[in-house]
Amino acid sequence: MSTSGLKAIAPVPTAADFLDIVLSKTQRKTPTVIHKNFKISRIRNFYMRKVKFTQDSFDEKLGAILSEFPVLDDLHPFLASLMNVLYDKNHYKLALGQLRTARHLIDQVAKDYVRLLKFGDSLYRCKQLKRAALGRMATIMRRQKDPLAYLEQVRQHISRLPAIDPSTRTLLICGYPNVGKSSFINKVTRADVDVQPYAFTTKSLFVGHLDYKYLRWQVIDTPGILDHPLEEMNTIEMQSITALAHLKSCVLYFMDLSEQCGYTLEAQCKLFHSIKPLFAGKPTMLVINKIDVTRLDDLPAESRALVEEIINSEGVQCVQVSCYSEEGVMDLKNKACDALLAQRVESKLKGAKINTIINRIHVALPKARDDIVRAPFIPDAVKERKKYDRDDPDRRRLLKDVEAEGGGAGVYNINLKKDYFLKNDEWKEDMIPEIMDGKNIADFIDPDIEEKLEALEREEERLAAEGFYDDDSDMFDSEDERENAERQVALEKKMASQAKKTLKNRPRLPASTKVRTLSELTRDMTAVGLDPSRIEQRAIILAKAAGAKRKRDEDESMGMDDEMGEYSGDDDGMNVDEESPSKRAKANSGAVVAKNKRKPRSNRQLAGLRDDVQADRAIKLRNLGQRPRNMLAKAGESDRVIRTKMPKHLFAGKRKMGKTNRR
Repeated sequence: MSTSGLKAIAPVPTAADFLDIVLSKTQRKTPTVIHKNFKISRIRNFYMRKVKFTQDSFDEKLGAILSEFPVLDDLHPFLASLMNVLYDKNHYKLALGQLRTARHLIDQVAKDYVRLLKFGDSLYRCKQLKRAALGRMATIMRRQKDPLAYLEQVRQHISRLPAIDPSTRTLLICGYPNVGKSSFINKVTRADVDVQPYAFTTKSLFVGHLDYKYLRWQVIDTPGILDHPLEEMNTIEMQSITALAHLKSCVLYFMDLSEQCGYTLEAQCKLFHSIKPLFAGKPTMLVINKIDVTRLDDLPAESRALVEEIINSEGVQCVQVSCYSEEGVMDLKNKACDALLAQRVESKLKGAKINTIINRIHVALPKARDDIVRAPFIPDAVKERKKYDRDDPDRRRLLKDVEAEGGGAGVYNINLKKDYFLKNDEWKEDMIPEIMDGKNIADFIDPDIEEKLEALEREEERLAAEGFYDDDSDMFDSEDERENAERQVALEKKMASQAKKTLKNRPRLPASTKVRTLSELTRDMTAVGLDPSRIEQRAIILAKAAGAKRKRDEDESMGMDDEMGEYSGDDDGMNVDEESPSKRAKANSGAVVAKNKRKPRSNRQLAGLRDDVQADRAIKLRNLGQRPRNMLAKAGESDRVIRTKMPKHLFAGKRKMGKTNRR
C-alpha cells in the first residue's frame, strides 16, 4: 500500500465463511473421541476445551481484522478526511465497533458456558452445553454479516487507492474539469492518466512521480471542481478539496482561456477566488493552458482584467503552457519545484526546530594576539626554482624526454637500475638470476653465509676424522629416517622368506625344459650309443590308440593327421610334434560330451505359434499388457499389493494439535 499508514489488509471473510473457518478449525485441532464411560472430569475437560478453542479462534480472527483496519484518529489529517469522504467516517467506525462488540460478547458466552460445564454431570449434559455455547457464538457472528461485507468493500477500495505520502514534496493540480490537468501530469511524469475530451474523465486522485534536483516529487492530479457550495459537492469533488486543505504542496491552478473546456473565463476566475482560502501558506502557480489556441495577450480587455486580478494577488505566479505543443511545460515544472523548495526551507527556518539546532552550533573565529605581521616563510630554493617550460631548450631533462628521444613508449625502456645505491657503479648492470641450480637465490641472500659455510665445512672435517661416517648404516639425518630404514629392512626379510616358502614345493626344473620332440630324443640317444627304436615304436602305438579312441567318441569324424603329434607322458617325458594325442583326445572328448548333453527337442515358449513373426508379435503384446503393472511396480498379474499413496498419518486416525499448519 502506501507509506502513509494505509497498510495492506487481509481479505475479510463473509459471516458464513467466518463460521466455516472457525468451526472446521475447532474440529481439526481438538480431540474428537469421547465415551460415556470416561471419568466425568475427562468428559468435562473435553467439552470445555472445545468451547475455549472456538472462543480463541473467534478472538484471533476478529482481532486481526480490527488491528489491520486503520484507526481514523491515528491517521494523517489528509488520509482521515479522504476516508471520511470515500467511506463515511460514522459508518466505518460503526462497523468496526460492531465487530469489537461481537468479540466481547463471544468472550462472555464462552466464559459463562465454561463455568456451567464445570458442573456438568453426564456426557449428554456436557455435550448439550457445548452445542448451546457454539450455537450462541454462531448466532452472534451471523448478525455481523453487514459489517463484514462493508469492511470487505472498504478493504478492496483502499487497496486501489494511490500511494500518497502526505509529508513529501508535492505538486497539486486543480481547476475546472477538462482544462488539461491530466495532460500535464502525463507529460512530466510516467503516470498514465486517462485523457478524454469531456468533463470528469478523472474521478479520483492520481499520483505520478518525477525527479528534480536529485529529489523525488509526487504530482497529484485531482478531479475537476465545480463552483458551488461545499455541502453540494459530490464525492469526486470532495477528494480535490480534501487534498487542497490538508497537503503541504505547491498548487497549480489550471485555466483554459480558449473556453474549450465548456466553462467561461469568468466562472474559472470565480472558482479560483472561492477556493483561494485553501491556498493559504502554499506557493500558488496560475497555469494558463492551451496557449496554442489562445494566449493571454489575445483576450479582450475585460477578460484580461479578470485574469490579471488573479496574477496581481499576493503569492501567485503566472505561467503560460501548452500541453499539446509542450511549450513551457518543463519551465512550469522547474518554477513550481523551486517555489516549493524555497517555501519548505523558509518554513523550517521559521519553525521551532531551527532554534534548538542553532543553539548547538558554535562558529569559532580566531582573534589576533598582537599586531606583529607573520608572513608565510618560503625557502629561497623554492623561490629560485625555475618553472618547467616544455618549449625551453635549457629546461631540466626528464625521463619522459629521454623516452621520447629513444622512440617513445613500447620502443624505449627506461633503465630502472640507473639510480641504484651500490658501492661500485658497474655493479648496477649485473644480471642476477632468480633461480640458480634449482635454488631460489633470494633464500641465500645472507651477509654471514660465507662464515656459516666455513663453520659447517670444519664440522664435517672433524666428524670425518673421528670416524663418524665410517659405518654407512648409521648415517641418518633423523630418528624418523632411522625408523624408516629399519622398517624397510624388516619388510625385505619378510618378502624373502615368503618367496622361499613358495619356491619350496616347486619342481626343480621348469616344465618347458622337460618337453622334447621324438626326433630330438632319437638323435641324442643315437649320439650316446643307445638304440631308440623301442621308444619310437611305443610312441607310434600310443598315438594310434589315442586317434582311434577320438574317432570312436566323435559323432562327426574330425579326421586324423598323418604326422605324429606331440606326446607328453608321465613315464617317458616325450613330446611328439605340437600337441599330444592324449591331450587332444581329452579336449575333443569334452566337446563331444557337451554336444551330446540332452537338450529339449522344441522351445516351449514358442509352442502353438505358427512362425517367428507370430512369436515376435505375441512377445510384443505380452510386454504391452505388462506395462500398466510395471508402472504400478507390480511383480505380475497375481501381485495384489496396494501401495500407500500418502504417509499413513495423513489419512488414518485423528491428527494431534498443530499437524495441519501446512494448509
